[in-house]
Amino acid sequence: MNKSDLIDAMAEDAGITKAAAKKALESFLGNVEKSLKKGNRVSLVGFGSWSVSKRAARDGRNPQTGKTIRIAAKKVVKFKAGSELANAVN
Repeated sequence: MNKSDLIDAMAEDAGITKAAAKKALESFLGNVEKSLKKGNRVSLVGFGSWSVSKRAARDGRNPQTGKTIRIAAKKVVKFKAGSELANAVN
């Protein structure tokens, strides 16, 4: 399912227009992004939670040349599925 499929499904399930569903989805995604940028955790009970984690700098290897390269430290977003979502998938 891609973004447009999700918008279509949301509009149908909620009985709203596709434009309203798109606006709601974009608002949700924007607010999750803002919260993660601030370093906060976003949690939806039963569905899952997003958090930001720091990945340390490390040495890697260029697969073409075999030369060692330095990979910079960065922040990464992690998602952990909630129990209800995990049980629904299994």
